[in-house]
Amino acid sequence: MDFFSKKARGIAPYTAGEQLRDKTYIKLNTNENPYPPSPRVKEVLERFPAEDLRLYPRPDADLLRQAIAEREGMSPENVFCGNGSDEVLALSFPAFFDPDGAGACFADITYSFYEVFAAFFGIPTRIVPLLADFTFDLDALRRTDCQGYYIANPNAPTGIGIGRETLEQFAVSVPDRIVILDEAYMDFFGESCVPLIGRCPNVLVVKTFSKSYALAGIRCGYAIGDRALIAALLRMKDCFNSYPVDGVAQAVCTAAVQDTAYYSAVTQNVVSERKRVQNALRDMGFTVPESASNFLFAGRAKAGGKEIYTRLKEAGVLVRFWDKPVLRDFVRITVGTAEQNDALLRQLKEILS
Repeated sequence: MDFFSKKARGIAPYTAGEQLRDKTYIKLNTNENPYPPSPRVKEVLERFPAEDLRLYPRPDADLLRQAIAEREGMSPENVFCGNGSDEVLALSFPAFFDPDGAGACFADITYSFYEVFAAFFGIPTRIVPLLADFTFDLDALRRTDCQGYYIANPNAPTGIGIGRETLEQFAVSVPDRIVILDEAYMDFFGESCVPLIGRCPNVLVVKTFSKSYALAGIRCGYAIGDRALIAALLRMKDCFNSYPVDGVAQAVCTAAVQDTAYYSAVTQNVVSERKRVQNALRDMGFTVPESASNFLFAGRAKAGGKEIYTRLKEAGVLVRFWDKPVLRDFVRITVGTAEQNDALLRQLKEILS
């Protein structure tokens, strides 16, 4: 007997990047940081009292929110923490959009979880195509009838970033609509819109510990915004899970966010390698938009995206491929260590030759 609901039968779930275990791979397909977390993280894990695991964590993650607030130059009341930025984004749909409303607006080529979340919560969507150069058509977004926007900045999977001044002008022009800025890769760009919060009450910035903090395995993300927006997220959280961030995650992420010197150095390493690999790919004939993230969107070379993905996989290098219009001409490549990137470039030269 089929016990599935109509929603369970009909919804198309998000597809995560491959996590293969059949052999050792150079894993450049899920935008993980190639460098380890701060040494302070290891220290916290080694001394975390096991007996504390019998207790529920702080539901408000107050110490972590305080650390994030200090790092971002905000008040703890402007910070919301969740089980990864995906959970924060998920809760934002029922918090700010109505099933019978004008809908959530986002680009046709962007983080594909937005469409999944909208379907899960029954929120109408308004899809706006990117321009031919893969940049956002902000004028078209502005003209679209909707309750608000999801803008990944830098965007995924293209890696293209939008400057803070441009986004401020956009947010000011739509004061009656919420502008949710997904800044998962922002530390590799340096144009965060957190400074807009005080003067743009319709802006909500969402960030993660998975990328620049090298903590994808701990599952923690956060949002920063006007207190009224944070209150809406809290209402949704407490209707779903009062304890989304476990005690270990709170302690680890608090230590990580305080080690600014370490993560600044790691981020600069990634940015430096990004430029080197980007130049090498272009020299091979790839089209590579200017990236502001920790990955590169490369395609339109002598071989198609699927062939490049398949042959790299056979050679033990994983990259991301989508068999969809426009995207199928490209692969998305995470920036790895210098050694990982060299191995990637060697394999690509063989494939294109």
